[in-house]
Amino acid sequence: TQGDMLAAPAEAAPPQLPFEPTMAALKPLLEDPTVLKVLQHAKYDLEVLAQPENGGIAVGPVDDTMLISYAMEAGKHGHGMDELSRLHLGHTPVPYDQVTGTGRARITFAQVPLDKATAYAAEDADVTLRLWHILRPQLREAGALALYEQVERRMIPVLRDMEAEGIKVDGVELARIGEDFVQRMAVLETEIHRLAGRVFAVGSPKQLGEILFDEMQLSGGRKGKSGAWGTDAAVLEELAARDVPLARAVLHWRQLSKLKSTYVDGLTAQIDPRTGRVHTDFSMANTSTGRLASTEPNLQNIPVRSEEGQRIRRAFVAEPGHVLMSADYSQIELRLLAHLADVPALREAFETGQDIHSRTAADIFRLAPDAVDKEARRRAKTINFGIIYGMSAFGLAGRLGIGAGEAKGIIDAYFGQYPGIRTAMERLKEEARLQGYVSTSFGRKLWIQDIGAKDPVRRAGAERAAINAPFQGGAAEVIKRAMVRLPRALRDAGLKARMLLQVHDELVLEVPEAEVEATGALVRQVMENVATLRVPLAVEVGTGRSWAEAH
Repeated sequence: TQGDMLAAPAEAAPPQLPFEPTMAALKPLLEDPTVLKVLQHAKYDLEVLAQPENGGIAVGPVDDTMLISYAMEAGKHGHGMDELSRLHLGHTPVPYDQVTGTGRARITFAQVPLDKATAYAAEDADVTLRLWHILRPQLREAGALALYEQVERRMIPVLRDMEAEGIKVDGVELARIGEDFVQRMAVLETEIHRLAGRVFAVGSPKQLGEILFDEMQLSGGRKGKSGAWGTDAAVLEELAARDVPLARAVLHWRQLSKLKSTYVDGLTAQIDPRTGRVHTDFSMANTSTGRLASTEPNLQNIPVRSEEGQRIRRAFVAEPGHVLMSADYSQIELRLLAHLADVPALREAFETGQDIHSRTAADIFRLAPDAVDKEARRRAKTINFGIIYGMSAFGLAGRLGIGAGEAKGIIDAYFGQYPGIRTAMERLKEEARLQGYVSTSFGRKLWIQDIGAKDPVRRAGAERAAINAPFQGGAAEVIKRAMVRLPRALRDAGLKARMLLQVHDELVLEVPEAEVEATGALVRQVMENVATLRVPLAVEVGTGRSWAEAH
């Protein structure tokens, strides 16, 4: 089995089939285009079997039970084999830890007695096939067959290639950034101690809570079950909005600390010494909206707009003779809002290339276009994006630093100007209540947890999720369709660019310097024409030696 043959070598490994002859015997079958291979989490198995040391097998064609389930029921439940087995077969597979042990007694899979290893691997194969027989026929009746065949299934080799490619990281630049962060954190600690009136462990939430709410006697504190004051980001942001300098300084210190541990120290440890590149893992079925997730390392959470985030992006660089190209969908969720709600004013703004936030400001504040100043545009931008996330008057007030009454007036003016948006939002909430799910413009069902909850807080959260899911999910499907088409389009054009990363609405490619113009034009053409909406899609393309320069 794969578990026996591909496990790390160990001194006490039991006798087993000779590796190379076995792989050579399997290779023709696994590569036979007339024989379907059924897998659970196919991307992982394809990546392992494609390694030269494992026979360099190009497995295909494949079906993936994880993705079949995900195409039908994103957000309804998990899509790992154990959960699917319990759900559809009423059977709990033998846990991995039961076979290998735990703690100090843990052994490698290669050391597991062959009878146990065989039973474990055979159960995996049997469960996967039984799930396939149940789930595959359901795709058509669930209306998810095209989504699976045209998008999810085709994404497997695309993501496998991107993960194998990785992206080059400048370790020297990372070290320089780390030193700078340490120095800035030290300066901040001194300032924090001065503001607190004494020295304390800045990284201790308990000590910080005592200073803020016991010693400084600030209002708004809440104690948790442990009896300690809560000092999470939401609490500190609320205090910072009330002009508490200590809260603002600690927030900045925490941001630097997180960036250093996650992206400076973490990335340094994950640079492949053979290639000088990091190879993220794209999770295909872990979000409730159809979006991809990035792990080990997570390259989707590097702050975009902060100075520190831009510094970290400068450490992601192109190979000599190449540049990085960033291709970013412009305001795609707002475009999907204009499409779904069919708002004539927003459609016109996008069709004629107007600044959407200035247009919104002119509409809701009843201003002449040339009278829209930066503050009016800022307010319009906040509500444009906030509406997609179901922002309340209270939330808008906090964002804009205004009273709740004024914020409610702005929201009322927004819906008064664009009544189709309120109608669309109410329709989405009603769909979620009646069906348990909402759908993207492309037909993916996104299941909404807690939409029928008795707890009003949980139910309100579910209603916000129902409003946002079609926009976030629709944007995910647009970029996935582009990712499926781009590799072939580049090959057909004789271009050598390679896709490296997907970060929500952005694709990052590595492009030979001599092919920048042709690649940029092709990438924009493909990305802007993958879907037909009531408004045009727009893609901003930038290039540079580093990710920061390109974006």
